[in-house]
Amino acid sequence: MKEGRDPLVRPSSGALYKGPIQVPTVARCLQVRARAQEHKETRVTSVELSGVPETLLWNLYHRAFEAAQPRPVLDDPKAVELVARIGYPFEETFGAPNPLLAQGQALRVRTFDDAVRDFLAAHPDGTVVTLAEGLETQFWRVDNGRAQWLSVELPETAEVRQALLPGGERQRVLARSALDLTWRDEVDTSRGVLITAQGLLMYLRPPEVRELIAGCAERFGGGALVFDAVPRWFSERTRRGEMRTKQGYVTPVMPWGLDAGELDTVRTAHPAIRDVRELPLPRGRGAYYGALSPLLGKVPGLRNVRPTMTAIARFK
Repeated sequence: MKEGRDPLVRPSSGALYKGPIQVPTVARCLQVRARAQEHKETRVTSVELSGVPETLLWNLYHRAFEAAQPRPVLDDPKAVELVARIGYPFEETFGAPNPLLAQGQALRVRTFDDAVRDFLAAHPDGTVVTLAEGLETQFWRVDNGRAQWLSVELPETAEVRQALLPGGERQRVLARSALDLTWRDEVDTSRGVLITAQGLLMYLRPPEVRELIAGCAERFGGGALVFDAVPRWFSERTRRGEMRTKQGYVTPVMPWGLDAGELDTVRTAHPAIRDVRELPLPRGRGAYYGALSPLLGKVPGLRNVRPTMTAIARFK
């Protein structure tokens, strides 16, 4: 090892990055966990999930990786802390983080953050309902000190979230499927409502997606739903089992795919949907996310090259 080189840092191999960017390996997060165990400073919590619920760990892993960058596009120290606290074989399961994917994940998260901040600017005492947010740490990034926060989670992920991210008096976790629309009865609509579905709809069947969107539009007049979607080609690749790591982890099937040109079809889910529009990805760093990605969203023939898009459906 050369003198002065940090063993936890490796040079980026991504050709889309300009300059000798130093990319922290996953060891930066995992060594924090090891040191915490040695000194008994932090209790390490074992997490065992499979199928779609396990994807919350993939999201966390890449978000934390990006947050540990010298110039992160997302300030998320709580994600780094969580990776250190969770007893889960991240690298053995998902492989070493891909810097490009990690930055894209973080930029998608920022798009959701910006939408929530816009909502809270207009409705400071409003309610944010997050459907299947898993171990998302958005509350700690956008909280204004007044908003109500309701996380609707499957029972197994609700248990994990409550163990690792215990909330305050303005936060609640409801152990219920997002498809069980009785969760709507738990929402205070008097001060405005925003629903988010980050990394959820693609894992549902098309009729379920329409039912969920319609259920939100029907109940939350004047509110909105922020969601993301993958293009049809991406959905098809998951159906064929082609999205897998060298370690053997296979991305769960994503039955619902939506091409950029089909976004307006979401309006047909319910008459109470006023409009649907795409939310542009923030500009990131490097040649791809700093220059190319913003252009892809503006060129009709290339919009579906992007692996995801984020949109907002506003209700009458």
